[in-house]
Amino acid sequence: MKTVRMSIIGFGAVGQGVARVLIDKKEYLEAVGLDFRVVAIADSRTAAIDKNGVDLTAILYRKQTEGIVGPEKVTGLEIIKEIDHELVIETTPTDIVTGGAGLENMLMAFKHGRDVVTSNKGPLAMKYAELMEAADEGDSRFRFEATVGGAMPVLNLAKDALAGNTITNVEGIFNGTCNYILSRMMEEHAPYDQMLAEAQELGFAETDPTYDVEGIDTACKMVILANCIFGMNATHEDVTVTGITKITPEALLLAQNDGYVIKLIGEVNDSMINVGPKLVPVDHPLAVGGSLNVASLQTDLSGPVTVTGRGAGSIETASAILSDMISIYRE
Repeated sequence: MKTVRMSIIGFGAVGQGVARVLIDKKEYLEAVGLDFRVVAIADSRTAAIDKNGVDLTAILYRKQTEGIVGPEKVTGLEIIKEIDHELVIETTPTDIVTGGAGLENMLMAFKHGRDVVTSNKGPLAMKYAELMEAADEGDSRFRFEATVGGAMPVLNLAKDALAGNTITNVEGIFNGTCNYILSRMMEEHAPYDQMLAEAQELGFAETDPTYDVEGIDTACKMVILANCIFGMNATHEDVTVTGITKITPEALLLAQNDGYVIKLIGEVNDSMINVGPKLVPVDHPLAVGGSLNVASLQTDLSGPVTVTGRGAGSIETASAILSDMISIYRE
C-alpha cells in the first residue's frame, strides 16, 4: 500500500467534493494500492491539521454547521510550507487578474517539492509557463484536468488516450451556465434576462454571472488548452471573446428554422484562440443541450474525437481531481 500524505487548500464546493469522494472511494483506492491521507485542510479562515490523518466526515459536518474547518488559525500557504506532505490539492477560488492565492500556493508547493493537483483556472490562465518551470525545478508532478472540462476529460484524453496523434484543432462548449441559458431560451422562446434568472435560481449561474456569460470562463479554459496541447504561451488577453448577453430569442428562432442552434463555442489551434456564439447544425455532435459540456478534438490519425460530460459540480470536478491523483501515484 502506498501512503500519500496530502493537504486540501480551499474548502468550498470543490474542496468538500474532494473530501466526499475520498470517503466514498476509500475501498476502491485501497484495492488499487493507494492510501490518500489528508493531513491538513484549510479554508479562507481556519485549518484542521493532524499528521495521522484528519477526520474528513467530522470536518465536512463542521464546515456545514459552523462554516469553518477547524480550530487552527493557519493559512494554506503556511500549511504548504511547514507541514510535511507529498501532495497539495489546490481548490481556492479562481482569480484571473492576478492568479490570486492559488498562484502563491502552487509556487510554494513546487518550491518545497510537493506535487499539485488543481481545479483552479486562474493561475494557469495567467502564468502557465512560470508554473511549468517551477514544477520542473521542484521535480514536482502537476495535473489540472479539472480546470478545463470538470468531469469531462479533455487534457488527459489529448495527452494519454490520444498519445501519438497530432491534434490540429479543439472546439466545443466549455461553460454549462451559458449552454443552459441558450438551451432554455430556445425551448421557451424567452429573453436572456428571464433564463439567466432561472439559471441563478437553480444554482447553474452565480449571483454575478459575468465570468460565465461574457465568455471569460471559456476563454481561460481555451488558454489552458492552447498552452498544454499546442505549446503556446498565451494568457486570457490573447483570446478574442464575445459572450451571450446580446443573443435574442428571435436570433435563436431564425437559426432553428434553418436547422441550427446557437452555442457559445470555444476554439483553439496553433494560430488562434477564439470564444463566441456560433451557428451549429442541430444534428452536429457539438449541439448538446442543458448544462452539458462537449469537446471535439481534431486529430491526424483518429479523425474527430468528441467527448461530452458535466463541466461543473462539486462531485463531478472532484472526480477529475481524483483521476489526476490516481494517475500520478498508481505507477
